[in-house]
Amino acid sequence: MMQTENAAEAVLFTNASDLLDAVERALTERGHLLLAIDGRCGCGKSSLAALLARELDGNVFHTDDFYLPFSRRADDWRTHPAGNMNLTRLREEVLTPLQAEETVYYRAYDCPRDCFIPSREIPFKALSVVEGSYSQHPLLADAYDRRIFVTAEKTVQLQRLREREGAHAASFEKLWIPMEEHYFKAFAIEQKADWLLRTDSPEWN
Repeated sequence: MMQTENAAEAVLFTNASDLLDAVERALTERGHLLLAIDGRCGCGKSSLAALLARELDGNVFHTDDFYLPFSRRADDWRTHPAGNMNLTRLREEVLTPLQAEETVYYRAYDCPRDCFIPSREIPFKALSVVEGSYSQHPLLADAYDRRIFVTAEKTVQLQRLREREGAHAASFEKLWIPMEEHYFKAFAIEQKADWLLRTDSPEWN
């Protein structure tokens, strides 16, 4: 597994097509690739995951499917990195089967409705992308072949969130962004990435 010690050693991309080429090369060299995309909300993690899956025939798994039900969250979950996540379930139900090149079966959690949806069956493919906040938490990080961190300037991030979330954007500024930044700092997530992608340009809007 390739891991870098600091951000200066990571490869920085400002163009998704160049990153796509790098992922394709790694996939060709290895024959299969388990990839994590983490980074700041509103900066294009989901868009990048969809692009990679479409162009390289891969599967995408979303960390949003592994939120903890509200009844199972600790009272102080907001003060702990990934305190709203069931990372153990993500590892057991997704990462472990993928490492064994097996079909994945899991039930996604629907946060707005606070319930689980019917089980999904996802056959193994050579490229598997785990996308979302906390995907590179230390409880998961050693499972991946490569790690991508997606970021943008704070003003760009906030503008995108306001356009995307409307009235809900305030909750991102008040709660979700501070939680993410605490997580990034606590575990040096950006510094440990193999590849960095900046999405400041208008093409990412």
